[in-house]
Amino acid sequence: MDKTVTIVVERLIRHSLYGKYIRRSTKLHAHDEDNSCQLGDWVAVEECRPMSKIKSWRLVKIIERAAE
Repeated sequence: MDKTVTIVVERLIRHSLYGKYIRRSTKLHAHDEDNSCQLGDWVAVEECRPMSKIKSWRLVKIIERAAE
């Protein structure tokens, strides 16, 4: 998909009964107008109007570039 990036947001949640921390992740599809993101970049996104069936986030800035 042109001008689209897939972002993985990971978080830790605590199991209610056992107390163990579990890693959960969510995939977001965001609009990248300039196609400037590369694999492994840390980015900031914000929610926007739906641009397609699966894309309702927009790339704000690239916080840290991936090591090449």
